[in-house]
Amino acid sequence: MNIRSLVTAVIAVVAVVVLCAGGLGGLLTGSTAADACLPIHPSTDPAGPPATVGAWPQVDGWDGDQVTNAATIVTTGARLGVPARGWVIAVATAMQESSLRNLPGGDRDSVGLFQQRPSQGWGTPAQLQDPAYAAGAFYATLLTISGWQSMPLTDAAQAVQISAYPDAYATWEHPAAQLVTVIASHTHLPANGLPGCGPPGPWTQPVLAPVGSGFRSHERPSHDGVDLSVPRGTTIRAASAGTVRTVRCNAIHRGTGREWGCHRDGDPHLTAGCGWYIDIDHPGGVMTRYCHLDKPPIVTVGQQVTVGEPIGVVGSTGRSSGPHLHYEVHLRGDASAAGAVDPEPFMAGKGAPLGSSHNAPAHRRSITDRNTA
Repeated sequence: MNIRSLVTAVIAVVAVVVLCAGGLGGLLTGSTAADACLPIHPSTDPAGPPATVGAWPQVDGWDGDQVTNAATIVTTGARLGVPARGWVIAVATAMQESSLRNLPGGDRDSVGLFQQRPSQGWGTPAQLQDPAYAAGAFYATLLTISGWQSMPLTDAAQAVQISAYPDAYATWEHPAAQLVTVIASHTHLPANGLPGCGPPGPWTQPVLAPVGSGFRSHERPSHDGVDLSVPRGTTIRAASAGTVRTVRCNAIHRGTGREWGCHRDGDPHLTAGCGWYIDIDHPGGVMTRYCHLDKPPIVTVGQQVTVGEPIGVVGSTGRSSGPHLHYEVHLRGDASAAGAVDPEPFMAGKGAPLGSSHNAPAHRRSITDRNTA
């Protein structure tokens, strides 16, 4: 079945889909993990929400043309009955592929917002330069991926796009969620649960990345966590549901004892401390710590977070030689070094092993060789 047939089939058969009330909905409205995934129906109006919403103003640095294209992606998803998690995935993908510009060309024969290729069956060049059609084609393929709502965003996007840079989509998750939230609010679409239901289990990896420096190695015996190497700006997720205990900047000049600050990167020799960091308390006396965030976290002390909820972005503040996430696990509610345990076996025991995405649900691809730029 080609993409055009899939688009038609999706419009014809989508009846009931799931809109999740966790994730960013919790971040924005105080929802917790107890919130259910709520069933919604596509619009009973044959036309559905408008494919475009007129001219938009600048939003968070995205100009009117870019926001209008994002709005078309969102309202097309709503018209097709795609869960709100899909809107965020689609907008993040278009941010990476085209910076939300409806490009006339690209790598090889790539075209449009998603840089889809006519030679790979996505449609004609004219069709793919129609933002609503291109979005519908993206959603049609996304909905064929088993378990897509439970995958990390970058895995779901890659399953559709088959990009040469599969990890790049993760960078855009937080900006996409923010932009989709604004669009949903102004078009009167449900704003709860935009990142989706999140991972299927009680634990997930805070980022998907290889483990660099390990726990209390011979070279670093006082290293109470593991370093996960990912690009600056990568979204960090709560490893499990819990309550935010600490949000703090901890960066001290080692020579003078004065504040180094978290408005700039740290230095492995001159700086001490975790930089911007977060502690989250989980049931059973477990605490997780997330260090070296690039900017102030997007959660506050006392806030309830759900598993997989975005809490901040990767940076290099505090004692750090480059962008990465330093991740710790503590037991008995003890935030000191005495309570720290090796995160690798702990997370493996929770079914969310660090350093890979192999705990994500398996998926199938109904259309092959969909290479894009």
